[in-house]
Amino acid sequence: MSDLNLGETKLPRRPSRIAPKGGEGSFFNPPQDVKEFRESLHEDKEKYIPPWTEPYIIGVAGPSGSGKTSVASKIIQEINTPWTVLLSLDNFYKPLTPEQSKLAFQNKWDFDAPESIDLDLCYECVKSLKEGRKTQIPVYSFEKHSRVEDRSITIYGANVIIVEGIYGLYHEKLNSLMHMKVYVDTDLDLCLARRLNRDILYRGRDLAGAMTQWHTSVKPNAERFVKPTMRSANLILPRGSDNVIAINMLIKHIKKQLVLKSEAHLEHINQLTSILDVKNGNLKVLEKTNQTHGIYTILLNKKTPRDDFIFYFDRIATTLINRALEFTAFKTIEVETPLNIKFQTMAPSETVVAVNIIRSGDCFMHSLRKTLPEIAIGKLLIQSDSTTGEPQLHSESLPPHVDDKSTRVLLLDAQVISGAAIIMAIQVLVDHGVDPSNITVVTYLATEIGLSRIMKAFKEVTVVVGEIGFHEKMQKETWFRKRFIDTEYFGT
Repeated sequence: MSDLNLGETKLPRRPSRIAPKGGEGSFFNPPQDVKEFRESLHEDKEKYIPPWTEPYIIGVAGPSGSGKTSVASKIIQEINTPWTVLLSLDNFYKPLTPEQSKLAFQNKWDFDAPESIDLDLCYECVKSLKEGRKTQIPVYSFEKHSRVEDRSITIYGANVIIVEGIYGLYHEKLNSLMHMKVYVDTDLDLCLARRLNRDILYRGRDLAGAMTQWHTSVKPNAERFVKPTMRSANLILPRGSDNVIAINMLIKHIKKQLVLKSEAHLEHINQLTSILDVKNGNLKVLEKTNQTHGIYTILLNKKTPRDDFIFYFDRIATTLINRALEFTAFKTIEVETPLNIKFQTMAPSETVVAVNIIRSGDCFMHSLRKTLPEIAIGKLLIQSDSTTGEPQLHSESLPPHVDDKSTRVLLLDAQVISGAAIIMAIQVLVDHGVDPSNITVVTYLATEIGLSRIMKAFKEVTVVVGEIGFHEKMQKETWFRKRFIDTEYFGT
């Protein structure tokens, strides 16, 4: 094989994709998907669109050892977004037959050919993530030259997806899902040095085998298949991770697009605001009694000792949970006593599970365990961005069989202010197969705005609330807009 770089001689020179242009392909223009996302908000104002159904997808390609992983890691570090997913094509190598595996251990199998990677599976995984579904990513072992059986990586709720690999820009259908396509262009001699260091130190290869593999497959495939993919790139990075200026410009562009997505998400949540119908059949407000009014007064008193606050909140929480359980379906069963007497009674026909939003929903845990000692409990961590106020899903752990049609889900949150966290939590449950009609939101204090957004976005969800803060009431009592129950309950 000649040392002539066929990719460099055959590829025509092209105008820089870095310089600003007015054309459709300009690097500085917002992606068409971001524009379509904003337009879709105005078309359907009553449907909640979570941010992970429109993740920002970046493709990073280049020869083996060019510094793709370093560039991707730099992007992840700088955008500082905890729900960023690095999807390496190394995980998508196809399983080998026994004969192919034998060749692989002899360094005679071509792992750098396009057909060695299951790009169709990668496309399906990225498409699944873009549609907001939980996705299983395979795990590949380079030491055993095979996929690890009974092991996969579960990904859900990704806001940014970085697809990284030598053929990251090779698959046309995969390219069509990407908002930004980056090609890392590094001299092949430098790529060889990096690859030798990686293969010997981290992949258990010997020097002779690594050199043989480079000259027989890696370098020829890089010149024949990988180099031409730079035609699909929006941005070419010469010198790879050493090109600090270009990488910083790329990161600024990505941050700008993420800000646009964040603004669109908040705009969409605001569009869900409407006039609350207190007569809605799915809205259940706790009846006003002397007891509930007394507890309400005690909980709002700043001088109430913490022990008393916990005691009275547990009381009202138990009442709310029992009210929510009234909407559980029941069936008639026949019971036989030890005296052989048979009689008919009622038993729940649904399994009840609970999901609480950390940490406000944790205030219900004592009352919940007291009412239903063996109930399965899941948790969601949803926090608002400190600068924009946008709700962000950080973690999810749901009970088993939560998607069964005979399962009633109690979604617990002590306070609802904007409604954004509850709306996102409901969407997480729906994404995991839960029917909205099987969800009951349980909360003590809720604003009129928050409830109106929940009822508009998910009309089939039942909401049980202790006290509603209407607009006129909130004008006089501004504390209703501040989250305080979990602070007083846990003392922090």
